[in-house]
Amino acid sequence: MKVLIVGSGGREHAIAWKVAQSPRVEKIYCAPGNAGIEEYAQCVDIGAMEFEKLAAFAKEEQIDLTVIGMDDPLVGGVVDVFEREGLRVFGPRKNAAILEGSKAFSKDLMKKYGIPTAAYENFTDPKEALAYLETAKFPIVLKADGLALGKGVLICQNLSEAKAGVREIMEDKKFGSAGNTMVIEEFMTGREVSVLSFVDGKTIKTMTSAQDHKRAMDGDQGLNTGGMGTFSPSPFYTPEVDAFCREHIYQPTVDAMAKEGRPFKGVIFFGLMLTADGPRVLEYNARFGDPEAQVVLPRMKNDIVDVFEACINGTLDQIDLQFEDNAAVCVVLASEGYPVSYEKGFPIRGLENFKDKDGYYVFHAGTKKKDGQIVTNGGRVLGVVAKGEDLKKARANAYEAIKLVEFDNKYYRHDIGKAIDEA
Repeated sequence: MKVLIVGSGGREHAIAWKVAQSPRVEKIYCAPGNAGIEEYAQCVDIGAMEFEKLAAFAKEEQIDLTVIGMDDPLVGGVVDVFEREGLRVFGPRKNAAILEGSKAFSKDLMKKYGIPTAAYENFTDPKEALAYLETAKFPIVLKADGLALGKGVLICQNLSEAKAGVREIMEDKKFGSAGNTMVIEEFMTGREVSVLSFVDGKTIKTMTSAQDHKRAMDGDQGLNTGGMGTFSPSPFYTPEVDAFCREHIYQPTVDAMAKEGRPFKGVIFFGLMLTADGPRVLEYNARFGDPEAQVVLPRMKNDIVDVFEACINGTLDQIDLQFEDNAAVCVVLASEGYPVSYEKGFPIRGLENFKDKDGYYVFHAGTKKKDGQIVTNGGRVLGVVAKGEDLKKARANAYEAIKLVEFDNKYYRHDIGKAIDEA
């Protein structure tokens, strides 16, 4: 079969790598792809938001399955366009992708169906938001309602920070139209855990747990990023936590979406906070996490194409989803200055060192080919992943592996997975 993957980041590279392992797949395309994805797929110069062009290409090349990796096209309705053309596509329709596309919608959904989350209020008027903050308890969390590349969340320690945050999100529109509505949320404390899941509209099968590191600098300091590294599984995601989440969060979310006339097919990413009062939902995403996919997919035993098809067909209950009994750690190699400003175009050296190195992977996030050379082309450049028999071994392997690849202005956190030592 022929498969088209839509996207250009480390997540899409990991998906392409996993799809390439399926004996059912003879040809992979990726639009627009990146320099690393080219190893497995023919990259096509069509943007992820060019829905009609993507669908026309899929028809012309007789693509059997399209996999949408990114949030923007899902929230924008790319799946609806493909389905209208009679094309098979993996991912939620627009009316279901709102689970990620609007934080206000997802918070209201959780309130309506009793799914545990932080207390909150939604605002469309900055004056009303400021008045509410005058009586609020700090610290407090401000969230731009729409998509903001994982950066539209501000944790404010006091009233003056919160007022500046309202100005940034709602008045200065730092995150564009994502800030037309803003959620003000109770600040929760505890361990963060990410759990990805496959969903076919009614059945949900969870993948192995992971934990992301969002802040740019060591010790969880600095600005929020798209993710500086991750590890899987989380030692804090115990069987007791899993049992609670299955009963009170996972299946109830799938059922709630179905009851709302928004059946969800694809991947639901549950961002959880393990509070003293039990697990709470921090956020939902409507696709694989990036960089969570880079540690979860290498541990997955199944043929991913079989799982994609089961989600589309509504037969996920027949899939026995399995993961290796080991661990994986991803360290993101970024460009110095990310996420604010950074230079691009530096040659990357040493990528060949990962060839045929079992249990070690390098997934390209921001790269391109220039004059026959692979060069940096983004804030997050590479995700270096290593597996190990346990988390400590995987972490040691990952930090050894980043020495195999070099580029000017290389920057990374030194403490990815450090929480493992406290488990």
